[in-house]
Amino acid sequence: MNAPLTLEQNQLLWQPSPERVSAAHVTAFRQFVNQRHGLQLADYEALWQWSTHNLGEFWGAVWDSSDVKAEHRGERVYLPAESMPDARFFPDARLNFAQNLLRRKDDLTAILFWGEDKVRRELSWRQLHAEVSRMQQWLATQGVGPGDRVAAYLPNLPEAVITMLAASSLGAVFTSASPDFGTQGLIDRFGQVQPKVLVACDGYFYAGKTVDVRDKLAEAIPSLQSLQAVLVVPYVAQAMGAPADLSAIPRATLWAEALAPFVGGEVRFVQLPFDHPLYILYSSGTTGVPKCIVHRAGGVLLKHLSEMRLHADVHTGDRVFYFTTCGWMMWNWLVSALTQSATLCLYDGSPFAAGSNILFDYADAVGMTHFGTSAKFIEAMDKAGLEPIKTHRLAALRSVFSTGSPLVAEGFDTVYQRIKRDVCLSSISGGTDLVSCFTLGTPTHPVWRGEIQAAALGMAVAVFDEDGKPLPDGQKGELVCTQPFPTMPLGFLVDGSMDKGRSKYMDAYFTRMPGVWHHGDYIERTAHHGYIIYGRSDATLNPGGVRIGTAEIYRQVEQLPEVVESLVIGQNWPPGTYNDVRVVLFVKLREGLELDDALIHRIKLAIRQNTTPRHVPARVVQVHDIPRTKSNKIVELAVRNLVHGEPVKNLTALANPDALDEYRQLKGELEAS
Repeated sequence: MNAPLTLEQNQLLWQPSPERVSAAHVTAFRQFVNQRHGLQLADYEALWQWSTHNLGEFWGAVWDSSDVKAEHRGERVYLPAESMPDARFFPDARLNFAQNLLRRKDDLTAILFWGEDKVRRELSWRQLHAEVSRMQQWLATQGVGPGDRVAAYLPNLPEAVITMLAASSLGAVFTSASPDFGTQGLIDRFGQVQPKVLVACDGYFYAGKTVDVRDKLAEAIPSLQSLQAVLVVPYVAQAMGAPADLSAIPRATLWAEALAPFVGGEVRFVQLPFDHPLYILYSSGTTGVPKCIVHRAGGVLLKHLSEMRLHADVHTGDRVFYFTTCGWMMWNWLVSALTQSATLCLYDGSPFAAGSNILFDYADAVGMTHFGTSAKFIEAMDKAGLEPIKTHRLAALRSVFSTGSPLVAEGFDTVYQRIKRDVCLSSISGGTDLVSCFTLGTPTHPVWRGEIQAAALGMAVAVFDEDGKPLPDGQKGELVCTQPFPTMPLGFLVDGSMDKGRSKYMDAYFTRMPGVWHHGDYIERTAHHGYIIYGRSDATLNPGGVRIGTAEIYRQVEQLPEVVESLVIGQNWPPGTYNDVRVVLFVKLREGLELDDALIHRIKLAIRQNTTPRHVPARVVQVHDIPRTKSNKIVELAVRNLVHGEPVKNLTALANPDALDEYRQLKGELEAS
């Protein structure tokens, strides 16, 4: 085995082999573009520049090289407009999203599922087709058709995929939430979208515990007055070998009983316009009820085809995994791996269940080729001392994805030192807003420590200053996109209907910097044409008028062995004024440890020595927990609001809302010193 990487060695962590470059989809795509348009694009950077200046030609090439299944493509590919969100792609096309995912009907494996150490399942493509057909027939008996909403309150089960495919095959709009959402969180989401059908579970497993959600369903369903039917997957009952008891759930029917009358046959694919709605996703912010973001079928299909093929380099027969719930956009992203005739590797439960190595056990057992997770998981596995590079073969694994929060440089070290040396580590970044990525990986690029490899093809990513002017490489600023892209949302849903006038939509992305999409990430483009994200720009600290990304502080603090997690905010100082901002750092320490002057000194010294004196917190405060959303993002803005005496409106977005109580109690102490 090669010697471990050290921080003093070259910052180049991985270089693709010539064989991998030549076999990559993006290499064939570049050759396709060169031949079609008589060009000589020599590398990825040249291809990216061309793709962002020739949107029609680029997205047309993605369609034609990806074997899109459609009733009609049309000659028109891109129609620009004065207002960026009014631009149209493939305005004459008619297609069906599900048809492009159900490409096979044979006995190869389409879906694998692990539910912690309790449940194992496998579906072939033939079985998946049959189940989608049966579900489609049942939905049709409920009157579900184009534009109707079908909601799922499910763990990351095969039934969630089946429900989505059946709904979209009919032109219905699919929306989902994970069963760890409480009653109000469920109502806040599904109450806005007014679903006709709800597919739910009886419970789920997490960290070896069984969580029953039937009471939550019983309480929430009466408030969802649009519902005509409720279908329940008895996940827990089946796993425990017990009879399913749905007596407390209004209008509930067991999945198996409802589908029993239907025989699996050919799936009917309703052909619909490119801009027909496909998904409704929800913002995870804590400033109010979640925004209901409506995404178009053709846009999601084209963008995900581009990302799965040209960036993730997913091939037929690959086994693709992402640790996600049905409440995070990475579930929608993962499911699109079916477009490549790849096998979905689904998992539900704790990533540290059954001896902490369960995800790597799963990877070895099924031969995962792509392993997706969060930056927080990578950090946690490092602190837990996991070293799958020593305990697991991971022979098939060639790509690791990370998202959810910025992956700091030490996280890159963890992947290459503790997971596998010969993998393409793709830190990726985008959002629910576009159900895809602005920046991500490419298998033909080297991996530089701490850097996202590239901007996505077709995405005119730029870095602007606060006045909306472009910044050169090496300077930090606002992430913007200066050209339209297919996954710009159709709009927001308000009270079951599209927001007329799109005022909320425009305010979310286009008001801050008119004429471009302003995403809200604080970012830098590097000399390697890669990117470093320093956190959300609305959480950026500003002591003495100098902007500091929160990730710069987290990177230093969380290397200390005593620190489990941290959260940093800017507190207006003096209190009640806007004269300046001071940095306040909250730390969660290992169990049994207490914050003392010596540890505070070490924390401040690590920050000062590796950043600047302005990064050093004025206060370091020990807390018992760090509040986070259900998609594992820490909520700096919620804590900042509490410290300033402002409300946190959307507590249902949080995985651990009780954690906020401690910060409320700290308000007076922080104002006094």
